[in-house]
Amino acid sequence: MVIANRTEDERAFREEVFRHLDALAKFYPSGVLTSVEINSFEYRGRQIRLIVQSGIRKLQGSEAALTIRTTFTPLSKPPPYVDLTDNDGMIHYKYRGTDPGHSDNRALRMAMDERLPLAYFIGIGRGLYLPMYPMYILQEIAVQHEFIIGFSEALSLFNADSTYKEELQRSYINRITQARLHQPVFRARVLHAYETSCAICRLRHPELLDAAHIIPDGNVRGDPVVPNGLSLCKIHHAAYDNNFVGITPDGIVDVQERFMKETDGQMLLHGIQKVAGTKILLPRERAAKPDKDRLAERYEEFKRAS
Repeated sequence: MVIANRTEDERAFREEVFRHLDALAKFYPSGVLTSVEINSFEYRGRQIRLIVQSGIRKLQGSEAALTIRTTFTPLSKPPPYVDLTDNDGMIHYKYRGTDPGHSDNRALRMAMDERLPLAYFIGIGRGLYLPMYPMYILQEIAVQHEFIIGFSEALSLFNADSTYKEELQRSYINRITQARLHQPVFRARVLHAYETSCAICRLRHPELLDAAHIIPDGNVRGDPVVPNGLSLCKIHHAAYDNNFVGITPDGIVDVQERFMKETDGQMLLHGIQKVAGTKILLPRERAAKPDKDRLAERYEEFKRAS
């Protein structure tokens, strides 16, 4: 499929891509899509793959990157290359190799120069991706062989008279990245590890599931990694966050004594009281299982609150 190399045509085509992803998202509340579904995009009667093996997709007749992806790797193995969010809150997307003139790097540079939006597919599992869009190439740092990627809200901060290293910009961009990237990716990875089920009650409706931190976000060990997460329905998430229920290092559900003595309808009876003493659902993959040290630390907090 040939797309004319004109900015307005490029933008119109990309909007069609985003509408395709919007339509898919309505059927998948977890936000995670298969590569087959993503690649079912059709334009003017022809199917166009949006995810390609090389990781950077561009179309014949266009020099600018259309989509990029981060490859999925098992939790037990290091990633093949580094895509980082640094202390500045930005996504640092590494070059293809180290040659600035590589065709993939030129494609990213063209998207940056033209300020063209693109889709970023983040690997969650084998053949599974969380799409983030529209995103923009905001800056190139050649000495570090990387591009800075961010959301549209950050575009105004990148102009000839400003740099992203200023404190106010870092704070603002960090908030954007946390809300729009870190939290959805953490949720997608945790729900995938728990097979889209609540670890306590086994509820399987993704619209009603959250990724709960064992050690709260912002604490020293509150990293947004799967071993610090639990897939919980919204009731059990709130109960866990408020220390109404606790989970032992061995995965046994505990309930505050005062709740065991109350009478307050079916939800309390079946949702809280009857889960006391049960064992939580654990992920199949060893590297995804909840960290026992974190569970122990959090359980001590539960006991103090009791």
